[in-house]
Order: sequence, then C-alpha cells, then structure tokens
Amino acid sequence: MDWGSIIRVWLPLLAGLWCLQYVYRFGPGPHDWLRWIGLGLGLVGLAGLIVARYTLGRSFSISPRARELVTRGIYSRIRNPIYLSGLVVAAGIVLMVRKPALWFVLLPIAILQIIRARKEARVLENAFGDSYREYRKHTWF
Repeated sequence: MDWGSIIRVWLPLLAGLWCLQYVYRFGPGPHDWLRWIGLGLGLVGLAGLIVARYTLGRSFSISPRARELVTRGIYSRIRNPIYLSGLVVAAGIVLMVRKPALWFVLLPIAILQIIRARKEARVLENAFGDSYREYRKHTWF
C-alpha cells in the first residue's frame, strides 16, 4: 500500500464512516427503523464511492478529463458510480435526520449530477470515440 492509496481511499473512507456514525448517533430525528435504513443507504453509498475512487486511481479528476477509459470493476456496470453513490449517501443522511425540506435539496443535486455526467460523456466520447460509445451500450447511467 502506498501513500497515494492511503490518501485517495483509506482517509476518505475513515472520514465518511466517522461522519455517518456521527449523524446516526447525534443527528436530529427519531432513532427507529428508518434511521437504520438511512444508515444502510449511507454505508452502501460510501462503499460505492470508495470502490469507484479506488478503481479510477490516477484517472480521477474533479473536472472531466480523458486520461483513460476505465471499464473495469464497478465501471463495467455503471458509468458514473461516484455521482450515483454520492446521491445514495445523501439520501441516507436525509432519511436519518428526517428533515422533509432536505428531500427538495436532493432534486437539484440529482439534476446537477446528470448534467456533470453528460459533460463527462461528451469529453470521453470526443477522446475515445467508438470505444466509449460501445462502452455506453453495456452500462447504466
């Protein structure tokens, strides 16, 4: 294990786990079965984020760049697992804290993630052409 893996994968995992447990334990809202479901969603989303980030390795960037067409691991099924997993984490947190107004925050976040995914798709299609178009046929979102 190198320092890059520690910084890219293990530190975000620990930070995410700490945040989820904090919201679960100390966040507003009742401690019932819905809170458990929210925690489960948060953990599933966090796992998706970490797996996707690890799979991307050095191909990860904040703004769309075409360094490499990653089609292995979670990317063999989902084109944008980081965007999707982030929404799952957010939904889990909203479910845990039970603030109905926060559900309305998820809608613009989802729309922004779709816009980001489309921009990224244009960059990848311009860079990788037919390879990317073929990849899109066999993956979701």
